[in-house]
Amino acid sequence: MAETLISPGVLARENDISFIAPAPVEAGAAIIGPAVKGPVEEPTLVTSYGQYQRIFGTTFESGSNKYEFLTSLAVKSYFNQGGNSVLVSRVVSGSFSAASNTAVVSADAGDAPFTLATLAKGSIQNSSGSSNSDGSLTNGTSDNLRWEVTNVDSSTGTFTLLVRRGDDNTKNKIIVETFNDLSLDPNSSNYIERVIGNQYKSKATDGDVTYFNSIGEYVNQSRYIRIASVARPTLNYLANDGITISDANYTGSLPTAQSGTFTGATGNLYKDDAPNNHFGDITDTNTQGLVAANYADAISVLENKDEYVFNIVSAPGLIYDFGSHKTQLDSIVSLAESRGDAIAVIDLEQYGASVGNVTSAAATINSSYTATYWPWLQTASATGKNVWIPASVVIPGVYAFTDGAAAPWFAPAGLTRGGIGDVIQAERKLTRAQRDTLYNANVNPIATFPGAGISVFGQKTLQKKKSALDRVNVRRLLIDLKKFVGDVSRSLVFEQNTTATRNSFLAAVNPFLESVVQRQGLYAYRVVMDDTNNTADVIDRNQLIGQIYIQPAKTVEFVVLDFTIEPTGATFVG
Repeated sequence: MAETLISPGVLARENDISFIAPAPVEAGAAIIGPAVKGPVEEPTLVTSYGQYQRIFGTTFESGSNKYEFLTSLAVKSYFNQGGNSVLVSRVVSGSFSAASNTAVVSADAGDAPFTLATLAKGSIQNSSGSSNSDGSLTNGTSDNLRWEVTNVDSSTGTFTLLVRRGDDNTKNKIIVETFNDLSLDPNSSNYIERVIGNQYKSKATDGDVTYFNSIGEYVNQSRYIRIASVARPTLNYLANDGITISDANYTGSLPTAQSGTFTGATGNLYKDDAPNNHFGDITDTNTQGLVAANYADAISVLENKDEYVFNIVSAPGLIYDFGSHKTQLDSIVSLAESRGDAIAVIDLEQYGASVGNVTSAAATINSSYTATYWPWLQTASATGKNVWIPASVVIPGVYAFTDGAAAPWFAPAGLTRGGIGDVIQAERKLTRAQRDTLYNANVNPIATFPGAGISVFGQKTLQKKKSALDRVNVRRLLIDLKKFVGDVSRSLVFEQNTTATRNSFLAAVNPFLESVVQRQGLYAYRVVMDDTNNTADVIDRNQLIGQIYIQPAKTVEFVVLDFTIEPTGATFVG
């Protein structure tokens, strides 16, 4: 109950205006494409290339050939250039399922006490098969798993579960996870489902929206497996005294010390009879073993901007000039536009195209949320070969470097911030005239300069209209500003529409915009949220209106130097 003054006296009140505006949520890149293993079409956050390798793998063998997907190279480039996080959405063709463990033997030789399942999907997860004399598996690889039960203690009803890499052996075990003191007692704090987790994702649609449901009660704590079922729970294994086994039959439900493998997974992108087309060999109907339609659901899932946060999106391997690819790349462009918080980086032409091919393709796109770069580049692959890759593999990394070295509103181009590391050469060493032709068509050239290496030398979006938003740095400035202001505004929903609420908004937004001015992102700004734009009728409609006026800082793209030759004896002043 509020205090009031009835008799003369002093009333001390508090007015807390010290609320600190949250820092902007860091957003990274979203990379859509095939991977060796891992979750299917479920956007998965990785914060290092090592984590990507653990979840999604790097290389795979098909017949006598070794391959790497463009997804892997894109993620590696992004982190090498200073990026902090990537949302990876694995694309596959056909039905992919997880592997389950070979049967766990129980102490009484009855039904298996529990069943495991891999989080990753695809037949590469199957490790079952014959064993060699050293305990290694003929089907064991660094990309699949095996399991082992140890330290079974019938007095407490507990045991240890080890998750091992599929290519280890008895003397050299590679243990990737250890879960100690597990219990089959649902009332125990170490209940096996609670400790390891039992959730899996199920893809569903609602109208034209694709999303994932979480099935299962316990969030997965393991990075590799989940508990698919517990067939023989030992409810209240120990009596109230903590010593006596409440049911003598419970000891028979415990697993024995043993090891096993995984089997039953389905799904394979690797075709020995009809090799996949990779790198510069990508075609309309075979892009790394996929067709463009395989990307549709993965793109649709990313429409949920509240769940998936990113500021760059690319799908290396999709080529706009290919008929079937165009549909999915148009969807990515629409995704960036509808979200309003990301820029799409797309590739227009296949390896070996001409300048004319590229400019013709660029003429069919009009979006300030999209940028394209050319030509293709050569880089070293984990396969041991030098391969040709489209620009969309490395450009998100250039953006990440710009964000770290300066800010999103600086141009991700030029010799200072546009350098592309880890590339050997460009497909074409563009002349000045070719760069002019490309830039006039809103295609950002990748230039090769003697002694300076390979650099992005353009920063246009694919917007046809001449405005500030036909530049990448301005589009990314707006993305950054809208993200911060949007996050601040979300906290105002359901608050009272009063001067105090408006002032709290201004107190958070004005300092941020001022900091952008100080960091060379804006020349000037003005924020209006007062009675002039929040009139009585606006308030009655339960609305709060704010208007933000900005003058984006422009970049130097054309340097004009006049050299004047004067006669001998002329005097230079100043």
